[in-house]
Amino acid sequence: MAIDLKRTVRGALAGAIAAGVWAIQQPIDKRLFGVPYDDVELLGKFATRGRAWPLAGTAMHLLNGALFGALYANVAPYVPLPAWAKGPAAGMAEHLASWPGVRMIEKIHPAAADFPPLWGDHMAFAQATWRHLLFGLVLGEAERALNPPGDAPPGSPVPPPAEAASAR
Repeated sequence: MAIDLKRTVRGALAGAIAAGVWAIQQPIDKRLFGVPYDDVELLGKFATRGRAWPLAGTAMHLLNGALFGALYANVAPYVPLPAWAKGPAAGMAEHLASWPGVRMIEKIHPAAADFPPLWGDHMAFAQATWRHLLFGLVLGEAERALNPPGDAPPGSPVPPPAEAASAR
């Protein structure tokens, strides 16, 4: 699989957009789910305990989204799912793969005392599921808009024109 630089950069942009949407809506989902967990805070306070943690956390969160989006843009054309389902599937796969890692937060994070225990908390799991689903939806749609089916890499299973048009 050859890496297409334009596709990769566009995917990174889509991932950063999706991560931005995630971060912006967090105050709402924290109230809805009743879980004060915040990814920007988790990342920022890992980098610094000072006043700059919101900036550091936002930058790290957007960078994580961009890296995931860059990878997604290069893998998605080969995934045998309808176009609309690829982003949500990627978000859910990342969620299920990374969730067991929350057990380590209490052990290794320098600001562990600032966060609620997440492992075993069903509402925290539901909140993280929502966030990853939203991220995947935004990522998939943004990446599809930035990397239209006609720009699919050579050798990828490009959908027939009718399916490509209806997938938009």
